[in-house]
Amino acid sequence: MTKHEFEVAMTCEGCSGAVTRILNKLGDEVKFEIDLPKKLVWIESEKDIEF
Repeated sequence: MTKHEFEVAMTCEGCSGAVTRILNKLGDEVKFEIDLPKKLVWIESEKDIEF
């Protein structure tokens, strides 16, 4: 699985919740972690994901 790190301009729990809802729509093949204080999102997937 390939792991990607993204800096995302999240300022609150609402922002991280929105990111979570979108990433959950990608299905079970995509795993992710969100670090709100550091404004980072890590995504692991075997799918090709473009942002």
